[in-house]
Amino acid sequence: MFPWNMMPFDRNTQKKFLEMKPEEIENYVQQMMGKMLQPDMKGMFKPEDWLKGMQQQSTPQTESSSNKLNANIFETHDFVYVRLPMKNDTWSKQMKLFYTSNQVIIEHIPEFSDKHTIVLPATVKRKGASATHRDGVLELRLPKIVDLQFSEIDIST
Repeated sequence: MFPWNMMPFDRNTQKKFLEMKPEEIENYVQQMMGKMLQPDMKGMFKPEDWLKGMQQQSTPQTESSSNKLNANIFETHDFVYVRLPMKNDTWSKQMKLFYTSNQVIIEHIPEFSDKHTIVLPATVKRKGASATHRDGVLELRLPKIVDLQFSEIDIST
């Protein structure tokens, strides 16, 4: 039983809470939380509302299917591979490729103003990447960083 006598409520409030049904309590809590929280956080308490909001946000972008890059990304023990189908032979001449430790940036395809970022599944080295274009497919081969250095963290109590 909840220790109502320790709460800063008077007798009428206590009596009101004891007589409430579970649905009424849930509605009361939702109303109070709705007053205290920002409007975009209300879905956190009802997952079905949150999922509806997520589905509305994930509507298709204005980007057409011809602009989308159908890149295949996979990794082996030593390398991360990115395979990009080249729909047009002139793409290899106009495109620019860059990469960081965790993503590949492709610019100027299919249109000159386009920029695509591909997140890699593992971290890669700064040097040693190679690109080959064969049979209408551009293949990037990026060497993985194998960092097995461990540092212990002391737990203070």
